[in-house]
Order: sequence, then structure tokens, then C-alpha cells
Amino acid sequence: MLLRILIGVILAYALLVLLAWGFQERMAFPAPRGGLPDAIELNRLGAQGVELVMRDGTRLAGVYLPPHPPVASLGVTAPRTEGGATSPRAQRGAGLLWFYGNGENIGAIWDIVVAWQPPGVGVLVVDYPGYGASGGRATEPGLYEAADLAYQALAGRDDVDPARVFVYGRSLGTVAATYTAATHQVVGLILESPFTNAREMSGQHYGLFPRFILRLRLDNLGTIARVHCPVLVFHGTADLLVPPRMGEAVARAAPGPVELVWIEGAGHNTTYEVGGHRYRDKLWAFVALTK
Repeated sequence: MLLRILIGVILAYALLVLLAWGFQERMAFPAPRGGLPDAIELNRLGAQGVELVMRDGTRLAGVYLPPHPPVASLGVTAPRTEGGATSPRAQRGAGLLWFYGNGENIGAIWDIVVAWQPPGVGVLVVDYPGYGASGGRATEPGLYEAADLAYQALAGRDDVDPARVFVYGRSLGTVAATYTAATHQVVGLILESPFTNAREMSGQHYGLFPRFILRLRLDNLGTIARVHCPVLVFHGTADLLVPPRMGEAVARAAPGPVELVWIEGAGHNTTYEVGGHRYRDKLWAFVALTK
């Protein structure tokens, strides 16, 4: 009888391990679907729908928010050409790439993107493959390809100075943001609730399973070692999903200038509410003052 129970337990565990191996991407990328903000909302803000195409033909949906208020209203005078007209290149301002968390999409975080948009900075947010209004399936390589396309789209805009591109990432989005800052010209990196890597996260929440089944890397700790721009890290002190020690470890691993800002009492999904204007204003100041 005991042998049968033992065999049953072993078989059940083996089945759980097999399921964890097969469904780990779905666990890491729940990929909620949803449409973009409607045309009335986009027109109200002067925003534009963006479509990017991956190598395999997958179409990604995104939205670009132009700078508000215009650069001129912030007291910045654009240089003029000999004829007196403002140079198109001189009109370029900073741009911010926004990478959201694994349970979000553009529609879900739209109000935050609008409220947190730094003054005078254009913001681009793109749904990852399989997320929101984008096609395809969510994978780690797809996340990186989407980040490359989003960077190219933002840096290539006529109203964005490619030397003034910032990247913001929250939770899963910190992986895309850190990757982008490590592989492209970025003037500043902003991370909120960054975890170290998939291996440590799996140990934190799925310690029952052996590490060798893990295919995902999602390695913020390793990637940030290749980031040399200034880094600003936010982390809630009451985060039970991504422990504060992980945010601190990522901040310590950054080789360039770094500042870690604790959001006192904030859990993983309450940073915007608890941090409020203090969080937003700190982000805005970082973008405004980082050269």
C-alpha cells in the first residue's frame, strides 16, 4: 500500500513538472487581450495608432502620444534657420518608450500612461505579441523583437531626438526596458518593480519545481550590467510578488549612475496609487534633468 502511494505521488509530481515545463510561457505571459483606446479618445489627445510588423509578419499595435505641452511652452526656444523658420531637426524633443507589466495591455494602463506622460515628451507604448490588440503569441524572443521595433519606431520619428530616448518598464516590462537600454542608444532607464531573473522568481514562487525545466531567462540582473546610462529604480516596500531585495539587487548591479526610490507601503500592483504625485514627479524630474 505504501509503495502504491509513493508511486502515485511520484507520478503526480512528474505530471506537475511536465505541465510546468510546457506552460511556463503562459504563466509568465498571461497575455490579456483588449482593444486600443477608441478613436475619440485618441483624437482628444492628438494620439496616433501605430502598427509594427515583426519578421514573421506578426502585426503589433501601439499608440504614440505626442508631447504635451509643446516644447516651446516649457520655455525652450528652438533654433531658427537663416530664413527665420524653425529647423525641423531643432523641433525634436525627448521620447519615452513605455513597457508595461505581464498582466496589462495598452487599454488597461492607458489612463496611467496619459497621467504619467512627462511634459514635453512623446510617449510610445506597444502591445507585446499576443497582448492587447497585437497578433501573434507571447514569447521571450518575441518580447525582445517587439522592443527593438518599438525603439526603432520612436527614435525614427521626425519629432523625436534619437539622442534623447528614455525607456520605462514595470515588472515584466523591466526586462524589455533593460534589454533596450543595453542594446540601443538610451539616455535614461526607469524601472519599476524589477525582478532579478526568471530563475530567482521561479525559486521564489515555484520552489517545488526543479530549476532545470526552466527555459525562460528574463535576466534583468545580467543585462543591466551592460547598461551605462543613468538608471532610476522604483520599488514598493510591501511588494509580495517581486521582493524589494530584487529591486535593490538590480539597482546595485547597474554600472552607471543609479538611484533607488522606495514607495513606502506599496504592493506590486498599487505603486501608482500609493506613490501618486511623488512617484510621477520624480519620474518627470529624472527625464527633465538627465542629459
